[in-house]
Amino acid sequence: MEGELSQLETKTLNLNLGPSHPATHGTLRIIVDLDGETIVKADLEIGYLHRGIEKLGENRTYHQFIPLTDRLNYVSCLMNNVGYSLAVEKLLGLEVPPRAQFIRVILCELSRIADHLVCIGTNALDMGGLTNFWYFFKEREYIYDLFEMLTGARMTGSYTRIGGLWEDLPSGFFKTTQEFLKKFPRTVKDVDVLLTRNKIFINRTKGVGAISAEEAIDYGFSGPCLRAAGVEWDLRKTNPYLGYENFDFEIPVGNNGDTYDRYLVRMEEMRQSARIIEQALGNLPEGKINADEPKVVLPEKEKVYNTPEGLIHHFKLITEGFKPPKGEVYSATEAANGELGFYIISDGEASPYRIKIRPPCFAIFQAYSRLVEGSMIADAIAVLGSLNIVAGELDR
Repeated sequence: MEGELSQLETKTLNLNLGPSHPATHGTLRIIVDLDGETIVKADLEIGYLHRGIEKLGENRTYHQFIPLTDRLNYVSCLMNNVGYSLAVEKLLGLEVPPRAQFIRVILCELSRIADHLVCIGTNALDMGGLTNFWYFFKEREYIYDLFEMLTGARMTGSYTRIGGLWEDLPSGFFKTTQEFLKKFPRTVKDVDVLLTRNKIFINRTKGVGAISAEEAIDYGFSGPCLRAAGVEWDLRKTNPYLGYENFDFEIPVGNNGDTYDRYLVRMEEMRQSARIIEQALGNLPEGKINADEPKVVLPEKEKVYNTPEGLIHHFKLITEGFKPPKGEVYSATEAANGELGFYIISDGEASPYRIKIRPPCFAIFQAYSRLVEGSMIADAIAVLGSLNIVAGELDR
C-alpha cells in the first residue's frame, strides 16, 4: 500500500487569497499554487478600485486635489495632505510660517502612530492575538478624537492648504494631546509585554518573510520595511523637511528584515513619534499659520465679508484657482509606510498638467511573491500584515 501511494501523481492546488477581508486587507488578489499548505508560487493582481486618482488630479485645481489625497493611505490621511502641499509649495517656491510647520509635524507624527497602531494590531489579530488589537485600536480612536477636534472629520480631514493650514489649533487641543502622550506609553508597554517575548508570536514571525538589505533596496523598499532589513534611511533625517532636523529623535533599525523585525521597528517608531510631538508642543511658535501670499492663500473671513477686495480675491481663488509657473517638481516625505512622493508637471494653468504619485506600498508589494513562496498559507497572512499594504494608495 505504501509503495502504491508513493507512485501517485500529485498536483498543486490553485487558490485565490482575496480580494476580500480579512485575509488580504482590501482589494488585493493573490493567486497561489499550493502543495498541501506550502505556497509553491504566488502571483499578484491589483486594480480593483479603478479610481484613477492621478487623472482626476489633472482635472481639478491644485487646492481641489487635497481631499483626494486623503483617500491614498486612508489610515494616516493627514500625512498625504502634508506631502502633496509640500510638493505644490516647492513648485511655487513658497515656504509656510514656522507655526504651520510645527503643527504639520505634530499631525504627521500623530498619523504615523495611528497607522502603526492599526498595522501592528491587525497583524497580531490575523495571527490570533485579539487583545493587542483592542489595546491599540483604543489609542487609535483617541488620536482620531484629536483629528475630529481639529478638522471636523475623523479620517478624511483635508486639513492642509497650499501655503499653510485650514485653521489654527482649537482650544483644548494642546491639553488633550498632552493627556494622550501621558497614557500612550503604557499601552505600548502592555502590548510589548504581550507580544515581544511571546513564544507563539516569535514562532509565527521570526525568520518569516525575511528580506536582505540589498534585495529590499533593489525592490524599492522604504519606510519601516526597509529599516527592518538593516538600512538606516528615513527622509526626516536624510532629506529633512518641516524643520525635522531640529528635532531630537532616533531611527530604529532591524537586522533580519523579517516579520518580527518589522514589528519591532514600528513599535519603536511610535515611541520616537511621541517624543517628536512632545518637542513640537513644547516649542510651538506663535504667529500666522498661512503664508503671506494673496495669489495662493485665501483671505481671512473678516476681509471677505467686509471688503470688496477680499470678496473678489476669495471668489477668484475658489472658482479659478491659482496658476503656478511652468515647470516640474518631485517632492517626497516620510509617510507611515515609507517614501510618499508627488511628481507634478505644471504648464502654467490652474490645474496640473500631470500628477504622478509614488506610494510606498506599490514598491513593497512587488516583493510579496518572493517573500511568501516556499512558506505556509498562515505565513502569507502574517507577512502581508507586516508589510502594511494599503490598497487605497496601491491602486490609483
